[in-house]
Amino acid sequence: MKKKINHIRNRASQILLLVMAVTSLFACKEDREVLPGLPEYEHHYYVVYMPNNNSAVTVKRSQTALLELPVQFYSEFERNYDAIAHYVVSVDGINNPAELGKDFEVVDASGNKISPIAGKYQIVFPGAKKAQAKIYIKLLNNTAATGRRSVAINLVDNIQEQFRVDVFSTAFKRTVNID
Repeated sequence: MKKKINHIRNRASQILLLVMAVTSLFACKEDREVLPGLPEYEHHYYVVYMPNNNSAVTVKRSQTALLELPVQFYSEFERNYDAIAHYVVSVDGINNPAELGKDFEVVDASGNKISPIAGKYQIVFPGAKKAQAKIYIKLLNNTAATGRRSVAINLVDNIQEQFRVDVFSTAFKRTVNID
């Protein structure tokens, strides 16, 4: 029995020494080479809905306050250019779609209607700096519409020569249900 206990103690001591030796190899930051990021990702950013999911929101068609859909722009740098995130209005696969101009409008923070460029709306992030922003939807109280009407506001990739703004598959879509 004593032999077995001594063997276990020796084994534990050996493991402890091994852990200490490995830890000491990585403990001195100045002694190791730090690899830079890959150049192809230096100007690669992400925009996602907050909270970080593809959940739906339900609103009353008579709501007068603007619907705010918060987004997060991920960046670790500040650049000499503005990064632009895109989003689109989509009714693909929706059985009772809400109609732009009848049920809702895409607006700015002051409630002024904004128009898409080539079918896409944009959010500008000055200096490509990490920030939060909001997409604003104004409900038009369409009393002629019956039942629930829905629309998806989807964040989409924006690939430019100077930068790329990507989306997460888990947080690119916000379905708006209008009751």
